[in-house]
Amino acid sequence: MINVRTRKTVSLENYRHVIDSKIYEEIGKLADELKGIRICHVNATAYGGGVAEILRQEIPLLKSLGLDFTWAVINEGEEFFNVTKKIHNALQGGDQEFTEDEWRYYEYCNQNLASEFDPSLYDLVVVHDPQPAKMIAYLKKGKTKFVWRCHIDTTSPNEKVLNYFKKFIDLYDAYIFSAEQYVFKSLKKKIFIIPPAIDPLSKKNVKLDRAQAESKLRSFKINTKRPIVSQVSRFDPWKDPLGVVEAYKIAKKRIPNLRLVYAGNVADDDPEALRIYKQFEKAVENDKDIIVMYNQEGLEINALQTISDVVIQKSLREGFGLTVSEALWKGTPVIAGNVGGIPLQIEDGVNGYLVSSTQECAEKLIFLLENKEIAKGMGRLGREKVRQNFLLPRLIRDELAVIKEVLGSLIHAKIN
Repeated sequence: MINVRTRKTVSLENYRHVIDSKIYEEIGKLADELKGIRICHVNATAYGGGVAEILRQEIPLLKSLGLDFTWAVINEGEEFFNVTKKIHNALQGGDQEFTEDEWRYYEYCNQNLASEFDPSLYDLVVVHDPQPAKMIAYLKKGKTKFVWRCHIDTTSPNEKVLNYFKKFIDLYDAYIFSAEQYVFKSLKKKIFIIPPAIDPLSKKNVKLDRAQAESKLRSFKINTKRPIVSQVSRFDPWKDPLGVVEAYKIAKKRIPNLRLVYAGNVADDDPEALRIYKQFEKAVENDKDIIVMYNQEGLEINALQTISDVVIQKSLREGFGLTVSEALWKGTPVIAGNVGGIPLQIEDGVNGYLVSSTQECAEKLIFLLENKEIAKGMGRLGREKVRQNFLLPRLIRDELAVIKEVLGSLIHAKIN
């Protein structure tokens, strides 16, 4: 297990111009109450995927508040991640079959992780998602509290896999899910609902004007004078990249000069992504109006979401979908799958559209491209929705409140 070093600390003061004063004051009060408390986040990867992205922005801000936060990343290999991607897919409802050897290997790796981890160094540990979840079964917890944070869409999980997880998930002291419908039935400990959030000051979300955005995309030879639709997501079957291509092709029959830019990445813990990428390459190989931005991040993604006429997030399952809030934050209208945590961000027909098929996605895309004033209005409403609900300080406020509640009397003892 490796402790991740993050960028230099930033100040909460930098966010005052985009957040409500109430959130600012609540964070300050909670931070004062949690001084001296030692917290560790454990997840599967330092790069790629929403969890790593959130932690990379969140940990420095927490440290700037004088709080003792550590971020540890597991260092298992490809064979482990092959198994855990199957677990991930099964918890999202996929029809996955597991061999006894696969379960044994998952358990073996989690036992190794436990041997490298000393709970006594922390007052509370937050374990993210399925990959390191069983580590708790091999630890001597002592007085340390453990919280399991589930970021994936578990609305309709594979029952066999869910039953396997329930045997050790009960060892945690509390749980955090991104939406009410994800909560496992029969959990006996404290349950908290906290949607994720984006950092408005990160390179990916800081304000760019049109000229800056176009400059950043010049090397990709994107003609910004033509209408552009984009999707930003991992090469993952749940993100439906092939469905995005099909929706674009349907819309292109009505709007011949339309271009699709697909910004796809491969997370460190997702060996399935390369197979999906090859399928995607084959589907687009003869279309010169489809541009692939591979493994881009930061300002390049910011620029793409800024200059896009419409952003798509055609997910079939989605724990939250940070890219939806990212695009809305730029004032860009979004068409997204009516699944998981996406309806938390989009009110259908108000600040975007929720769709359930490729044909519906294409129809809404055509409508927005042909009705630019409506599209702009949706974008403005979307930005305000994100400002009020899905920015990093709100997430920090909610998580600090959970830590305070879970630790309870320990905090009182440290204060006194």
